[in-house]
Amino acid sequence: MEITIKQMMQIEENGHRMGFLRKFMMENAGASAVRRLEEKFGNLSSKNILVFAGLGNNGGDALVMARHLAGRDSKVTIVLLGLPEKIKTEESRWNWQILEKMNSIKLITGAKIDFEYSADIIIDGILGTGISGTIDEPYASAIKFINESTAFKLAVDVPSGLDPDTGNTSNIYVKADLTITFHKMKIGMPKRKDLCGQIFVEKIGIPPEAEVGVL
Repeated sequence: MEITIKQMMQIEENGHRMGFLRKFMMENAGASAVRRLEEKFGNLSSKNILVFAGLGNNGGDALVMARHLAGRDSKVTIVLLGLPEKIKTEESRWNWQILEKMNSIKLITGAKIDFEYSADIIIDGILGTGISGTIDEPYASAIKFINESTAFKLAVDVPSGLDPDTGNTSNIYVKADLTITFHKMKIGMPKRKDLCGQIFVEKIGIPPEAEVGVL
């Protein structure tokens, strides 16, 4: 079954109210995406991995991925597209605060960023499902950098700039090799495999009871 973003948000809210908190969903999302990456590449310890994170929960999922990748001895650089104090959600802030205590990960932050990096794998955790309107800086430059890179590109939940309900795109958008979406397939994604690449749907522990009254 394919669902809309509105339905997904309601399912998450229902799960959260049941006591399966959003921070658990975020943890499971990031961990499952790293397992898929490991399945594809095998040992990740020699890989240079560049993680682009926005200030919302899509970025939070990517921050979880960064921690799990560090645990697999990958060389991880996180580019937070903005200032840490502007992170929008409690779950993402919580994950960022853990990363600040980790010397194994390089953290880059700010509204103006010099996009000069080399990477084997790039994680797109910039915008996720919540896009609306024109994509501005520094997001636009990050997306341009991702698309121009020869690295393998993994999109978290949905490629940034793609509307997962309609399949329409914003003024700029990521073209991914692999997209890991969570809980259920979003209705607009299967028709945009040109942007999503290979799509996997990962369960993240949301109780099936959270769907009651939504689906």
